[in-house]
Amino acid sequence: MKRGTLSSFRNFIQLFSLQSRGLSFSTLTDTRPFPDYSPKKASVRDTEFVHQITNVIKLRRAEPLRRSLKPYECKFKTDHLIWVLMKIKCDYRLVLDFFDWARSRRDSNLESLCIVIHLAVASKDLKVAQSLISSFWERPKLNVTDSFVQFFDLLVYTYKDWGSDPRVFDVFFQVLVDFGLLREARRVFEKMLNYGLVLSVDSCNVYLTRLSKDCYKTATAIIVFREFPEVGVCWNVASYNIVIHFVCQLGRIKEAHHLLLLMELKGYTPDVISYSTVVNGYCRFGELDKVWKLIEVMKRKGLKPNSYIYGSIIGLLCRICKLAEAEEAFSEMIRQGILPDTVVYTTLIDGFCKRGDIRAASKFFYEMHSRDITPDVLTYTAIISGFCQIGDMVEAGKLFHEMFCKGLEPDSVTFTELINGYCKAGHMKDAFRVHNHMIQAGCSPNVVTYTTLIDGLCKEGDLDSANELLHEMWKIGLQPNIFTYNSIVNGLCKSGNIEEAVKLVGEFEAAGLNADTVTYTTLMDAYCKSGEMDKAQEILKEMLGKGLQPTIVTFNVLMNGFCLHGMLEDGEKLLNWMLAKGIAPNATTFNSLVKQYCIRNNLKAATAIYKDMCSRGVGPDGKTYENLVKGHCKARNMKEAWFLFQEMKGKGFSVSVSTYSVLIKGFLKRKKFLEAREVFDQMRREGLAADKEIFDFFSDTKYKGKRPDTIVDPIDEIIENYLVDEQLRGAN
Repeated sequence: MKRGTLSSFRNFIQLFSLQSRGLSFSTLTDTRPFPDYSPKKASVRDTEFVHQITNVIKLRRAEPLRRSLKPYECKFKTDHLIWVLMKIKCDYRLVLDFFDWARSRRDSNLESLCIVIHLAVASKDLKVAQSLISSFWERPKLNVTDSFVQFFDLLVYTYKDWGSDPRVFDVFFQVLVDFGLLREARRVFEKMLNYGLVLSVDSCNVYLTRLSKDCYKTATAIIVFREFPEVGVCWNVASYNIVIHFVCQLGRIKEAHHLLLLMELKGYTPDVISYSTVVNGYCRFGELDKVWKLIEVMKRKGLKPNSYIYGSIIGLLCRICKLAEAEEAFSEMIRQGILPDTVVYTTLIDGFCKRGDIRAASKFFYEMHSRDITPDVLTYTAIISGFCQIGDMVEAGKLFHEMFCKGLEPDSVTFTELINGYCKAGHMKDAFRVHNHMIQAGCSPNVVTYTTLIDGLCKEGDLDSANELLHEMWKIGLQPNIFTYNSIVNGLCKSGNIEEAVKLVGEFEAAGLNADTVTYTTLMDAYCKSGEMDKAQEILKEMLGKGLQPTIVTFNVLMNGFCLHGMLEDGEKLLNWMLAKGIAPNATTFNSLVKQYCIRNNLKAATAIYKDMCSRGVGPDGKTYENLVKGHCKARNMKEAWFLFQEMKGKGFSVSVSTYSVLIKGFLKRKKFLEAREVFDQMRREGLAADKEIFDFFSDTKYKGKRPDTIVDPIDEIIENYLVDEQLRGAN
């Protein structure tokens, strides 16, 4: 065993070595007998009355008992109940009917209740026994301590003559556990040891499960697991599974794994549930390698992963964005004949939606329908969120309507996702329509909902409405959070009211809500765009002085400010400082410098920045290539521009209309008509319309005797689109 593993195992042993409460086998050696039952003796008159009732209920046929015993109701007393039960105890169904009749006329005493419970258990009707015991604890204003003592004592007192089936104490114990009376349940366990009885392992498992679900009782659960075998409880695989589960819930997955190994050392064979619990624990903590190793161990032992295991693995793979592997695990699940449930499908749909692959998410969503697996609210919320993310609000709205048609009620998350989608698309009327629908449906908007609406209004420049919504939040008792205020700060900055934004920050900080990195970065961005670089740097110093860690976005904002205002030397100093401090720049950081050097026709410096970027393992993005292509076209370095353009396309980056146009015009200026035509054809295949200058050139060539390879068919779809656009603009 490795040193690290040994250390972890010792910690595990220590976890199960808490102080014992003193149970031992000595308790079993000094046992006491159950008491004899000696009921109150009936008088001659009572004996005759009991005899009459007994004869009536035994001889009755189809007539209801309440009708047969109607003449005896006025004289019937509680004592008569027990005496009659003594006469009919061999007929269990008759006992139940008579007891129900007696209870409907007057409250039965606890002694008679215990008698019937014993008879039910002796007749193997444990459900009725459980129901009778539960009915006692459901009574209002019950003094638990006194009632427990009375109930237990009478159950023991009536045991010997009315059933002598030890399972009655298991049922009693389990009901106490179900009602959360764990202290009383423990007392039952200990008291039964005095009578030489050990409760069944199934009952002890119920107790162990309940203890493990209460975070304050976890230590007690561990003590129980270690202590109960000392008095004769033989734990089984289910017991170990319970402990493995709650050890996993404590976040101690390595100890749970050691417990799995300990099971085998003690002669128990772990089942699929044992392994699936540990697998799920490793999945929660992202330890994929450990998961695969456990799966291999399972397979070697002839155990097949179940749906719970596959669901856990698929959940982890989606969470860490390994969606291809998640899909592969899903396919394997199908091949093994395991039908995925709603949870598995929802996990995959959510994973693909978050990556922006709405096509794959939709495939799984409609596959659910073909397999007759019903999507739930979480499923619809995930797919709606996916369409909102790509701005397809028409489809998102259709799915939202479909939910209602299927009788599913959206929750606050569903409503908020749809509202957020409409806000991002700039459809504020639709966003407020959904907001009103949310209120009418009885679903209260939360802070996130209001913050989403406020952010949308701020981005639309409607600061007055955003402020009204902020006051509405206060009125209904919702406390705006930092995200709410950051939205308003951003809106004020974008509208040019930087001083108002600074004032707002001071106000909410005075109210006890601290500004965060986003707040300061937003203010820095506003100052950078207005050319007030000194103030931007002061904000950065203030931010650092408060112990807030700037993000790469913060540095990119500052870098963009330097470059935007021609302070390229300061920009390079910032880049070098970041590298010296171990702060990894991203493509956006380098792009600001590349863009400005290209604008200044300093292609040498731009190329040096680009090469430095690549050497540091920072992959260029679409913006990097666009800046370089435009820069080289401007400098008439068409060979280099063409090479970068091809590399950009090869890496799957989309090309904008402006980049296509610059490249075409660059080739045309250098009389490279074939290359210009090739780029133009690529542009048409992308469905993009050229500007008027390019359109005029390619259409004019048809009538000016140009070479055929430069001629464009005037009815080409792209040209038609262009002409339509021109006509619409002219009409407006």
